[in-house]
Amino acid sequence: MSAEKFIESIHRSYTVAGSGIYLGAGIYQGAIHAQAKVNLPLRMMTRHGLVTGATGSGKTRTLQLLAEQLSAAGVPVFMPDMKGDISGMAKEGAVNDKITERANALDIQYTPSGFPVELYSLSGKVGAQMRATVTEFGPVLLSKILELNEVQRGVMMILFKYADDKDLPVVDLNDLKKVLNYLSEGAGAAEIKNDYGKISSSTAGTILRKIVALEQQGINHLFGEKSFDIDDLFEKVDGRGVISLLNVSDIQSQPAVFSTFMLALLAELYQNLPEAGDLDKPKLVFFLDEAHLLFKDAPKAFLDQIDQIIRLIRSKGVGVFFCTQLTQDVPANVLAQLGNRVHHVIRAFTPNDVKALKETIKTFPRSEYYDMEQQFTQLGTGQAFITVLNEKGVPTETVVTHLAPPASVMGPLSESEYKSQLESSDLYKKYREAVDPRSAFEILEEKMNATRKEQEEKTREVQGQRTTTRTPKEKGTFDEVLSSPVSKQIGRELVRGVFGMLFGTTTRTRRRY
Repeated sequence: MSAEKFIESIHRSYTVAGSGIYLGAGIYQGAIHAQAKVNLPLRMMTRHGLVTGATGSGKTRTLQLLAEQLSAAGVPVFMPDMKGDISGMAKEGAVNDKITERANALDIQYTPSGFPVELYSLSGKVGAQMRATVTEFGPVLLSKILELNEVQRGVMMILFKYADDKDLPVVDLNDLKKVLNYLSEGAGAAEIKNDYGKISSSTAGTILRKIVALEQQGINHLFGEKSFDIDDLFEKVDGRGVISLLNVSDIQSQPAVFSTFMLALLAELYQNLPEAGDLDKPKLVFFLDEAHLLFKDAPKAFLDQIDQIIRLIRSKGVGVFFCTQLTQDVPANVLAQLGNRVHHVIRAFTPNDVKALKETIKTFPRSEYYDMEQQFTQLGTGQAFITVLNEKGVPTETVVTHLAPPASVMGPLSESEYKSQLESSDLYKKYREAVDPRSAFEILEEKMNATRKEQEEKTREVQGQRTTTRTPKEKGTFDEVLSSPVSKQIGRELVRGVFGMLFGTTTRTRRRY
């Protein structure tokens, strides 16, 4: 095939009549052909996408390139910052020899630019605190974080159903523990026996231990108020979409937590955004990095929830892009919904790698220009196999692409720049302080105290007491924990967990009634 025919084919496949994102130029027979421009129609970003490739192949920079051009087009972006190394998007890049060489090869003018960025964190230490109430998380996602088995997930469903039926706000983990304790023993257990079923003490004890273990990881402040307002993801500055970066570099040891939180945020968008239909450009594009963490050991109910969200959220004007190492990291039913593919190099060192390579090739349209199996293993850094949906929703010609360089700094802000970015953020100030509302803990505490008082009065009547006796001092949370049949099963581990002594953290202070 001639180079002219290749250029003509790519031009025909990737020319965009409306707004688009410029990804780079096609490579054929080892040469970069600047005229073979590779564009992704902006309106097709809601058809979702996948960015894959081996470590060090350039996936993060591809995400940066996409985020920058979306922002420039007025589309807000949410993306995780896995290593804390992409905050530099807030600052214009510096020209160097490598960038100049890449720009010249693509025949483009490189224009350094910074972009509006908001920095978020799940710990509250490296960005504006992102929180969600336990109720907003829901039983399916919370069960995933706690790594519950099928029986324990059933109990979690009961807790949430009871809380919904009784209008009990379950804001944080203290609320959840209180509901669990109340329903697994005493009056609460009798109350739910007929309508909800019985919760065994052993199952309740296991769940309680897992909640305490989660608290000991120092992230219990992830659950609470002020809950994050999804409207803050749609901010614009001077017509450019804000890039919301969730810095998870300080909680790398809890991958299930941050990956599930991102899905919870996506679920919140799905549940609350109005129908938008087909738009010329998305309202928001949501990147899910390290996507394999979402699906690892996930129960069917969890996978079903992901599938439903991805299928339906496009009608709300939201595009979702998964980023992971292998195509096989994403379940087939989800993969089938990802219309735009950017695949960096695959390292085929083992029989399993070769098998993964062959399976990946099957997900791309066949090309008359490449031996795809050979070409996939020879891609350089910043190069990728690409196929997207054109403006009619038809998959484009598969093309090896030399990707354009990002316009912002390809790295983190300095410590002083990062601090200045936070201090100037209104959202950082908005979410800095936690709020302690009246919730399930206080409501059930009052109910238990009232029941206890009623029982004491009945006892006095039966015994014929005529004198007024002093009401016994109400138990605090510490006393209740120690006297609870469920809590006795976990002994000293629970006591240490409640007060955060293992990791030097403290639980949220609660009002006493």
